[in-house]
Amino acid sequence: MAVDDSGMVELDNVDRGILHELQLDARNRTAQEIADKVDVSASTVRNRINELESDGIIEGYHPKIDYEKANLPLQILFVCSAPPTDRSEMVEQVLNIRGVVDVRETLTGRRNLFVEAVGVNTSDTVRMTDAMHEIGLSIESSELLRQRRVQPFNHFFFTDPYDDGQGDDEGE
Repeated sequence: MAVDDSGMVELDNVDRGILHELQLDARNRTAQEIADKVDVSASTVRNRINELESDGIIEGYHPKIDYEKANLPLQILFVCSAPPTDRSEMVEQVLNIRGVVDVRETLTGRRNLFVEAVGVNTSDTVRMTDAMHEIGLSIESSELLRQRRVQPFNHFFFTDPYDDGQGDDEGE
C-alpha cells in the first residue's frame, strides 16, 4: 500500500479483494479462504489486514444484531438539527444516551444528524428525546424503522483471478 500526495492510501487489487471478502463475512472468513479468493498466501492476507487496520481503513468488526429478537422492538430514526460549530461535541454526547446505536453526520444542511436508536417502549423513546433536547438538538422528525439492509461496497474494482468474464459455467 502506498500513500498518495493527499495522504490517502492507494489500495491495490489484493487490498480491495481482502476488503470485499471481509465485508461479506469478516467473522467466518479465514485468512486462507480469503487468500484462495485473491490469489495470495494466507500470511500475505494477515499482513495486509494488519496494515489496513493500522492505516485506519479497517476501523473495526461489528456484528449485525436483530434488535427485535433481542427484545428491543422499537427502532427509531431521529432526524435532528445541530449547530455546525457544536455538532461534533453533540455527536459524542448523543452516543452516550442509552439506546442510541448509530449517529450519522451530514456535511451540510439543516437536518445534519441522523440518530438511530432502539428501545422497548414509548418510555424509552421519551427518555431519549428528552436527553437529545437537553443536549441542545432540535428533533426535526422521528420515524419507526421497519427494516435495515446493508450490503458490502462492491465497487472496489476487485478482479477475481478465476473469473474469465464469461459468466457462470454451472449447469453446462
